[in-house]
Amino acid sequence: MTDFTVLVLPGAYASSVAVTLDMLQAAATVAPFLSAPRPRWRIASPLPGPVPLSSGLQLAARALPARAERSTWIIPGLGVDQPQALEQRLQQDDARATGDALRRHVAHGGSVAASCSAVFLLHHAGLLAGRRATTSWWLAGSLRQQAPECEVAAEQMVCVDGPLCTAGAALAQSDMMLHLLRSRFGTALAERVARLLLLDAREAQSPFVVPSMLAQGNELIRQLTRRIDASLPQLPDVGTLAAEQAMSSRTLSRHVRAATGQGVLALIQSVRLNRARRLLESSRLSIEQIAAQVGYADATALRRLMRKATGVTPSRFRGGGGGEGRTSDV
Repeated sequence: MTDFTVLVLPGAYASSVAVTLDMLQAAATVAPFLSAPRPRWRIASPLPGPVPLSSGLQLAARALPARAERSTWIIPGLGVDQPQALEQRLQQDDARATGDALRRHVAHGGSVAASCSAVFLLHHAGLLAGRRATTSWWLAGSLRQQAPECEVAAEQMVCVDGPLCTAGAALAQSDMMLHLLRSRFGTALAERVARLLLLDAREAQSPFVVPSMLAQGNELIRQLTRRIDASLPQLPDVGTLAAEQAMSSRTLSRHVRAATGQGVLALIQSVRLNRARRLLESSRLSIEQIAAQVGYADATALRRLMRKATGVTPSRFRGGGGGEGRTSDV
């Protein structure tokens, strides 16, 4: 029996495909040392033969299984990161055929794992209704709009609900693979693979969010993020931002939530945290000085907020591991 079927569509992210196969190969290599079974996998595609990936690479693949079987289907990112282009990609014949196959697979008790833009393929297959899922943080707003019946947990790196496992941006594929190895072959094998490939455990996408990228072509969000960033350390309130856009505070909040999945205050907070992170990575300013530059009266509030949002202390973001200009308790 095959444990995993790596389902690769033309144009898929080469990096996501490669990390999937490298982690499976690493697991197969170290499994005998742990007296654990070797994972078995195959590579399949709706169009068998050499499958073109991103960056000009190709991969040999067999046809999708014609009969129901119980392997976990793993779908790397589709190689598209813009909502409009993604919608067009999902209308193509190979994507439609894959969606049909996914529905049959899950209906017969199979499980599916998808990351990044491939999560939208699950939606088009009708598999996200009533489920909880994640995707790349900058695509989360689009997924919420397209799949209102799905709870989109954009802050999570990996999300599991029933037969579905979803992950964030393209290289969250590695986090998803660790979860799959752990759940199917045990913690010891997953941890050995992580150590072998120097992979850190990452539970949230929050530390990687760039607020301006949340816009995804939305002019309102682009204007708001630029306006908030330019105003620091002074913070515009929601009423001021709404008046500048000639709308009510409630209407502004509705537009922001529809585009980003978060409210206006959360957008302001993400801009402040992003500025603080950039200063931590690129300057020698102390945490107290950085707190003042992003509008905090004291550094304790910034430390607490960064730890809550990212799961780590500000010192983790210091560029190059340097410590010049830091206070001792950053």
